[in-house]
Amino acid sequence: MSSRKTAARIKRFHKGSIALLIYDVAAVNLAFFFALWLRFDLSFTQIPQDYLSRFVHFAPIYTVVCIVVFILLGLYNSIWEYASFRELAQIIGSSVITGVVQVLGITLLFGRMPISYYLIGIVLQFVLVAAIRFAYRFCLLMLKEIRQGQDGERTRVMLIGGGAAGRMLLRDLMRAKESRDKIVCIIDDDPGKWGRSIDGVPVVGGRNDILKSCEDYRIEKIYFAIYSATSEQKRDILNICKESGCKLMTMPSLIQFANEQLTVADMKEVAIEDLLGRAPIRIDLKEVFDFISGKKILVTGAGGSIGSELCRQIASHSPRQLILLDIYENNIYDIQLELREKFPHLNLVTLIGSVRDSWRLDEVFSEYRPEIVYHAAAHKHVPLMEDSPCEAIKNNTIGTYKTAYAAMVYGCKRFVLISTDKAVNPTNVMGASKRLCEMVIQTFDQMIKAGRGREIPALYTHDGEGGDGLAHADCVTSFMTEFVAVRFGNVLGSNGSVIPLFKKQIARGGPVTVTHPDIIRYFMTIPEAVSLVLQAGTYAKGGEIYVLDMGEPVKIDTLARNLIKLSGKTPDVDIRIEYTGLRPGEKLYEEKLMAEEGLRKTRNDLIHIGNPIPLDADDFLRKMPVLANVAYSNLDDVRDMIADLVPTYHSPAKVKELAYSGAPIG
Repeated sequence: MSSRKTAARIKRFHKGSIALLIYDVAAVNLAFFFALWLRFDLSFTQIPQDYLSRFVHFAPIYTVVCIVVFILLGLYNSIWEYASFRELAQIIGSSVITGVVQVLGITLLFGRMPISYYLIGIVLQFVLVAAIRFAYRFCLLMLKEIRQGQDGERTRVMLIGGGAAGRMLLRDLMRAKESRDKIVCIIDDDPGKWGRSIDGVPVVGGRNDILKSCEDYRIEKIYFAIYSATSEQKRDILNICKESGCKLMTMPSLIQFANEQLTVADMKEVAIEDLLGRAPIRIDLKEVFDFISGKKILVTGAGGSIGSELCRQIASHSPRQLILLDIYENNIYDIQLELREKFPHLNLVTLIGSVRDSWRLDEVFSEYRPEIVYHAAAHKHVPLMEDSPCEAIKNNTIGTYKTAYAAMVYGCKRFVLISTDKAVNPTNVMGASKRLCEMVIQTFDQMIKAGRGREIPALYTHDGEGGDGLAHADCVTSFMTEFVAVRFGNVLGSNGSVIPLFKKQIARGGPVTVTHPDIIRYFMTIPEAVSLVLQAGTYAKGGEIYVLDMGEPVKIDTLARNLIKLSGKTPDVDIRIEYTGLRPGEKLYEEKLMAEEGLRKTRNDLIHIGNPIPLDADDFLRKMPVLANVAYSNLDDVRDMIADLVPTYHSPAKVKELAYSGAPIG
C-alpha cells in the first residue's frame, strides 16, 4: 500500500474514530462495573474486596483486548450513517469474542466472579457499543426528515415488492441525502404481508390494489423491485401500473442483486420492452465462444444498429481480429471509439467502403482474409426503397452478391446474411431485395455443393471493375464457404424503428401517427436478436435460412398507446393518435416463413430452420447480370425484373389488382 493511502487511512481514522474508541474504553469497563454493582443491590460498600480487586486488575487487559477485537472486526471502519445488519453482526461478533475473553481471562488469571456479572456485563457491553453507533444513524435520519419537511413537499412513491430487493431499495432511499422521493406504501402479492409494515412503511395489498392505492396515497412515482418476477409477471404488473399515470421505475435486467448493490441510482425508467413480457433469451455462450474465439471476423454495415451490436458481442468473445466495414463514417467512428474503450486489447480494424465496390471488397478480403463474415449492410427503410427501388437492388442484392463472391474466392469459412421477415411474400421492394439476397446465398451454396463453384460468375457493375487485378472463382481449386441466412422481424430501438419516432411525436405534444389501427409486427430487442444470430451462425452447415422466434406479434396501435401512458399522458386526451393509412409496400402483418418452407428445430427452441425452396441456380445466375444492368441504368421496369426473379413478390399494383379480384395475396 502506498504511503499516501496509508496516510489517508490514518487521517480518516483520527477524524472519525478517536472519539468512538474513547467511548468504547469507557463503555466496556462501565458495563462490567455496573453488572458487579447491580449484583450487590447498587451498593458499592457491599461489593466484596476480592471481586472489586479482580475487576480492577483485569480491566486494563480486557480494555486492550476489546479495542484490538473491535479494530480487527471493522467497528472503526464502518460509516455509521449507513449502519445496517452487517454492522449489527460485527457488534454481535465482537461481543461474543470479548465476552468469552472476559469469562475465561478474569477467571483463570484472578479468580471466579458471580455468574450475573458475566451475563449482565456482556449484555450491557453489547447495548452500549451498539447504541452509540445506531443512535448516530437514527439522529441523522430524523434530521433528514425534518429538513426535507421544511424544504417542501416530497415525491410520494409506491414500492412494488416487499422482498429482499424492495427492502434494499427502501433502506437505500431512507439514507439517501439528496433524494426527495419518499416511499409511502408497499404492494406485495403475499397476503401474509398485508396490513403489516416494513421499516415503518405499510404493505397495503397486492397487484389488484395498485390503482386504488395510487389514489388513496396520492402516488406520483412507482418503483418496481421484484427480483424473482418472471417476464410475464413483470409485464402484467407494469401494465396495471401504467394506467395510474405515475412515473414508472424498474430494476435493470442485470442488477448485481446477490452482492446487495441495488440502490435508487440503479433504477431506470420503464421502457416499452418491459411491457412486451418476453422471456429472457438464452444462448449457449460456450458454443458461440468456441465458434468466434481466435478467428478473423468481418462485419459489414458495422455502424448500423444490428451491425454495431454484432461488433459488441463479437468483441466480447475474443476474436483474433475484428474488421469493421461501412460506407457511413459517422456511425462506424462511434462504434470504433466504443470498442476501443471497452476492449483495449482487441485487434480492431475499421474500414470505410461500399459493398457495391468489387475493387474495395477484393482489397479488404485479400489483405485481411476473414474467416467469418456477418453481412449486415443493407438499405432497410421500406417507404424510401419504394421511392428508390434501384438503390435497394444495388445495395442489398448486388452488394450481397459481390460480398458473398469475395468471401467465396478468398476462402472464408462461413458467410452469415442478416435477413428480415419482410422477405416473406414481399409486397415491397425492400423485402423483395432481401429475398433476392437469400436466393444469392442459396444459389452459392447449391453451386459449391454440386462442385460447380468455379462456374459462379463475378458481377461487375462499374467501368473497369472487370480488370485482371480482381480474383475470380475460376482460379480457385476448392471452395469451403458455408452460406446461411438468419431471418427475424423488427428490433426495438434500431435505426428507423417506430419507437424513436413515437417518442419524438409525444415530446412535441402529438399527434402520434399510426398507419393503421390493426397493423401488427414482431419485435425483439437488438441484443436479443444479435445473440440469436451468433448462435444460429454456430449451427450452420450451408444453405439454411434460420428463422428466429420473435414471440407474439404486437399491435402498433397498442405500442403507441403504451408509450403515451409511460410518458404520464392519456391517449386521445393529452396526446392524439392519428391514423395515416398504410404506406406503399406496407403490409398489415409480416410472416416469418413462406408457407412452403416449413420448419425444422435446432437445439435452441428460439431458432428454427426453414427448408430451402427449390431454386434453378443456373437460371438465377443468368438473370443476375440483367437485374444489375437494369438497376444501375435506373430503369422503371426494375419491379418487373424483381417479380420475374421472386415469384412470391407482389408489387403494390399487383396487390391492388388481387384485392379487387378477391384472390388471396401470398
